[in-house]
Amino acid sequence: MNALGIQLGLSSLWAFLVALFAVPSIIYIAHLKNMLDTPNVRTVHESLTPRLGGVAVFAGFMSALTIFAPLNNGVQQLLAGCIVLFFVGLKDDLVSISVSKKFIGQLLATGIVMIMADVRITSFQGILGIGVLPIGISYAFTFFAIVGITNAINLIDGLDGLAGSIVLIIVSTFGYYFYQYGGDQFGNYVFVSVCVIGGILGFLRYNFHKATIFMGDTGSLVCGFIVSILTIQFIEMGLKVGQPFASSAPSVAAGILFVPLFDTLRVFIVRMMAGRSPFSPDKNHVHHRILAMGFQQISTVILLGLLNVVVILFVINFAYLGNTLLICALVAFSLVLSVFLGVYHSRAERQRVASN
Repeated sequence: MNALGIQLGLSSLWAFLVALFAVPSIIYIAHLKNMLDTPNVRTVHESLTPRLGGVAVFAGFMSALTIFAPLNNGVQQLLAGCIVLFFVGLKDDLVSISVSKKFIGQLLATGIVMIMADVRITSFQGILGIGVLPIGISYAFTFFAIVGITNAINLIDGLDGLAGSIVLIIVSTFGYYFYQYGGDQFGNYVFVSVCVIGGILGFLRYNFHKATIFMGDTGSLVCGFIVSILTIQFIEMGLKVGQPFASSAPSVAAGILFVPLFDTLRVFIVRMMAGRSPFSPDKNHVHHRILAMGFQQISTVILLGLLNVVVILFVINFAYLGNTLLICALVAFSLVLSVFLGVYHSRAERQRVASN
């Protein structure tokens, strides 16, 4: 193993051990101070459970990255944004805050990486016939992408082990390509990836069903923000390095993020079609629909993880088709999946009413 491989292994191991040993102390303090998540109409857990697991993930990630990784090419600003969202999420987990205050925190974190590190999407790479973006549109679209992906990861956090598993799959995929093709400009993002992987693995030891701790907004906002920056840098790597997927990088990135993006867009559309706010909580998420089919929590998490892996393998193997065909294929698959979930849900509701 070369020196870089050893350094990456130590980074991931450090993050893993910090998270692994931090979680029991967090659980103990949360129970001692009654900082517990109470079951309600939109949750599936039935007992009081701490939701500060993100503190352990953040501690492992932050300490490993600052010890082992080079902090250039935007990584330093990424850490600064993570710190902002960590405290936003921590306050929400402890006392709950409004959506507007969360948005302000995301605005600040996004501004740090966009303005101070110039991390942004600079081109649509031929999607809809659009190439290089004017600077104003580039900033606006990047902001929309970061906030959208951050909240997509936040919204998928609804079952034991689900958000952690999906983040693990996404970050591992990005990390592999940064390691293989990142070079001097993007190579340090492999350190970001392995540090997240280590922290998530340490946390998942306590988060799979039946979970003794949840990730909470502390973890899901930070993980979502990291995933969004990795996504942007992956797309820009295709443009500036030409590897691994060249101009198809945007559609490949969408496929890598398939489960959180599909779930968020679908649930927003369902809520708006029902005349409600897209941000109003309910049990319309894809994992709720799969649970309603009779699957257990563990099997639902495995099923969604496998779905994301299958879509990733599809977009990677068919990247040569280009952005237009790949995006059309992803949209078509999403529509078929949405129709299937809707038909099954309607049938289950009719059977429930008939049995009553």
